[in-house]
Amino acid sequence: MKTHDMIWPPEIIPDFDVLKWKQETQFQIYQEIKDLTTEEWLAYLRQSRERGEQRRNDLAKRRKLKRKNKQKTS
Repeated sequence: MKTHDMIWPPEIIPDFDVLKWKQETQFQIYQEIKDLTTEEWLAYLRQSRERGEQRRNDLAKRRKLKRKNKQKTS
């Protein structure tokens, strides 16, 4: 991801508890991986990386399209 694809400052979400979200996410990941073999765990990590890359690419495309649409209306 390139720096210009990032939104700064980040969007503020009222009443969003970052620590609670982080703990819930970490617990969910733990539940998913706790009984995996080493090979399964490595496959899980690869799939997670691929999903993350796809999400970043999709987000960058949406932001680029949003910028283009904003420029057209200006």
